[in-house]
Amino acid sequence: MPNTALITGASSGIGWELAKYHASKGGDLIITARREDKLNNLKAEIEKNYDVKVKIIPLDLAVQGGAEALYKKVKATGKTIEILINNAGFGGHGIHIERELEQEEKMIELNVKTVVSLTHMIGSDMVKYGKGKMLHVSSTAGFSPGPLQAVYFATKAFVTSFSQAIDQELRTKGVTSTALCPGGVATEFFETANLQDTRLGQGEGAFASAKSCAKFGYDAMTQGKLVAVNKRSFSFMVNWITPLLPRRLVLKMIASMQSIP
Repeated sequence: MPNTALITGASSGIGWELAKYHASKGGDLIITARREDKLNNLKAEIEKNYDVKVKIIPLDLAVQGGAEALYKKVKATGKTIEILINNAGFGGHGIHIERELEQEEKMIELNVKTVVSLTHMIGSDMVKYGKGKMLHVSSTAGFSPGPLQAVYFATKAFVTSFSQAIDQELRTKGVTSTALCPGGVATEFFETANLQDTRLGQGEGAFASAKSCAKFGYDAMTQGKLVAVNKRSFSFMVNWITPLLPRRLVLKMIASMQSIP
């Protein structure tokens, strides 16, 4: 039975559903995100339905030093983290040089630097205890370059690569690392990233639910899988079709998907 899980970006979407699914397994939680009211709502819902304890830590991980601040607060609880779920992240639509540089840098801070920092700090503790599991929420976006979301796609490529390397380094020490790479998921992501009017965003009705994606990723983590793509069609496309296509064609396809008709 899992004990305490630390989940970032738990105020909505996949993070919200991951927290509830972990609680259904009998595990305690430390959940973090910027929106304290949302965290309190999730805490109340979980503690009403499950016999577990939930600690909330409202925090902005997209600012420099956010991960270190979170780690200090986690250590102050006295809890041992057996499951780390790096879920927090965001995207942003537009041509890179036309977007605000500050937003691009915050994306890198949250999507990359926070993942690296928490993995280093929590992972070190896990190795000391001789066990632990990590789930890094990446994306099928990480399998190709992403014109009109250049930084987001690049950050997810980093997360997928990083997660696999960490698994190889730590598996013999009792710690596993899984990269969850979903395709489209019906969450707040598309609104936050200003993708609603793009060809990709207009297909949101066919996307997987956050609940099904969370269960798929969590189960893959418990099984110690290396990379988990939530739909076989997506897995076949990113692993067997896209790599064989001419690079210029892939770039044009991605740009078309993320353009506004």
